[in-house]
Amino acid sequence: MTAASSSPALDAEDKPRRVVSRVSGGDRVFRVMMRGAGLAVLVITGLILFFLFQRALSTFERVGFSFFTTQSFNPNTDHFGVAALLVNGLLVAGVALVIAIPVAVGTALYISEYAPQRLRRPLISLIDLMAAIPSIIYALWGLYFLEGRTLGVNGWLSRHLAFIPLFRIQGGPTTLAATYSDSPFVVGVVVSLLVIPIVTSLAREIFSQAPQAEREAAYALGATRWGMVRTVVLPFGRAGVIGSSMLGMGRALGDAIVISFLITPVSFINFRVLQSGGNSIPYTILLDINNGPEWVSALMAAGLVLFAMTLLVNVIGSIVGGRSRSGLVNVD
Repeated sequence: MTAASSSPALDAEDKPRRVVSRVSGGDRVFRVMMRGAGLAVLVITGLILFFLFQRALSTFERVGFSFFTTQSFNPNTDHFGVAALLVNGLLVAGVALVIAIPVAVGTALYISEYAPQRLRRPLISLIDLMAAIPSIIYALWGLYFLEGRTLGVNGWLSRHLAFIPLFRIQGGPTTLAATYSDSPFVVGVVVSLLVIPIVTSLAREIFSQAPQAEREAAYALGATRWGMVRTVVLPFGRAGVIGSSMLGMGRALGDAIVISFLITPVSFINFRVLQSGGNSIPYTILLDINNGPEWVSALMAAGLVLFAMTLLVNVIGSIVGGRSRSGLVNVD
């Protein structure tokens, strides 16, 4: 009888207690500020999207879906679009990323894992300085220094890699400098200098946060320095590298100054990265913004396409990066 009567008391004692933490006034203010900042970003992004869509609506009503498939861009006619601008801009961005990502990741790994302590701070400052240099300085450097010195490299690539369609020159390899100057390859090399500091800084921050316990576990299992980097640091930083690469791609897609200095605008898709001619949406907006109301509406529509593509790239990067997990020690 006694055991039966004490059973409810024991059950009551076994129930976990709810722990409630008191929120201070400072915490409430901080939470409100952070929520307000997050909402402000969403509101500003939505307002930009609404503004572009409102200004571009007349263009979409005028030409319809052909706006995305037509190569020529001349709003004075009823047949124009952004197909060539999109593809040519993506080609330049692709060249820039192919060059920038390996260099940036290698630099970030060297700074965070291999560089002596006395060199790390100067190297970090140098990378930050690269990010602070205006685009027009890189454009001038590319125009007056780099372009003429890459003609030999372009010719070599066109002769030895012509079996790859991207490196094929129309009419076959030639010695004419005009064929290789103002090409997407040259522009991509210069734009890669704009991307490298972004990817390097973000990747270095992520690599430096790799768990120390997993590093020591890799060494305890007999891993070399590179083995530890390969099994711990790189898997841990995979999401950071993907996210920084997406930001770098957005930087490459949005550049107009370098392209305006170094490329000859064309109204067709140029798949040959070594051959002169190219274009992009930012460069077209910069070039034609003062041509009249019909042009402004068409340029707003092109800007809306670029804006949507940039958002899509960042969403894909977030999804892929979110699926990347912290590395587990796996020493072969």
